[in-house]
Amino acid sequence: MATQNVPKSFPIAIVVVGLIILIGMNFYKTIPPGRVGVATLFGNVIPDKFDQGLHIPVNPLYRWTIFDARQKTHQETANVPSQDQLQTKLDVSVQYQIDGSMAPQILEETGDAEAAVRVHLIPKLRSLLREQGKSIVRAEDFFKEETQTTLQTALTEGMREFLAPKGIIVTAVLIRDITLPPFIVKAIELKKEREQAVERERAELERVRTELQQGVARAQAGREAAASEAERKRILADATAYEIEQINKAVANNPAYIQLQSLEALKAISKDPASKIYFMDGSSPTPLPLMHLGDFQRN
Repeated sequence: MATQNVPKSFPIAIVVVGLIILIGMNFYKTIPPGRVGVATLFGNVIPDKFDQGLHIPVNPLYRWTIFDARQKTHQETANVPSQDQLQTKLDVSVQYQIDGSMAPQILEETGDAEAAVRVHLIPKLRSLLREQGKSIVRAEDFFKEETQTTLQTALTEGMREFLAPKGIIVTAVLIRDITLPPFIVKAIELKKEREQAVERERAELERVRTELQQGVARAQAGREAAASEAERKRILADATAYEIEQINKAVANNPAYIQLQSLEALKAISKDPASKIYFMDGSSPTPLPLMHLGDFQRN
């Protein structure tokens, strides 16, 4: 079997090529979007930051720390005492981002981004929550809109002032939830139930008052209708009395008026087929029909 002769320099060449490729790969650095790169050389922080994008050439001996400079949210839950010595649980959210221009300083003084949040943001937030709680008179005051607005403003301003020199930009501090002590929650529920009961009673009283007012209105309308009817009857009676009075005057002043009325009556009676015989008082100057005897029946 024939053996192939391998040059002794071939393994050395492979090692050299591999070293060249490895070193060449370290001559550039790509920083992802929204991040900031900080380089260190032999334990010393390079003061110039590296923004997102491709950087070439760079020292292949650099060691890299990447800071995420995008917007982030830290959620915190803390028991906050008020002046009445009661503990109220607050859930708050801090919207923040790392100041990329201060990334080298943050790395040198504190560490990476997570360390900055752990060392500076969280302790300050808890301290401010306890401090601001001292301005709240009663635990239930946390539910007031003006109290929440004041608390959020004070927390935001306090966090901004403290964290800006540390390389953390605070956008806002928001209250997510408030949990009062259980016995206060129970007392508030009982108070609401009493208020609802009072409202129901008030509505019932208003309904009864409305019905009474409607009854009074109906009674008033009835009285007015009765008065109107009585007035109508009185006017009718006055008209009838006036008519009778005028007739009496006409009869007294004109005796022929009764005779005229008699003739009219006889005229009307004569049109009745059942009318047969009428007896008249012939001796009277004003003869009147006396009676209607009806038909004679012959035997």
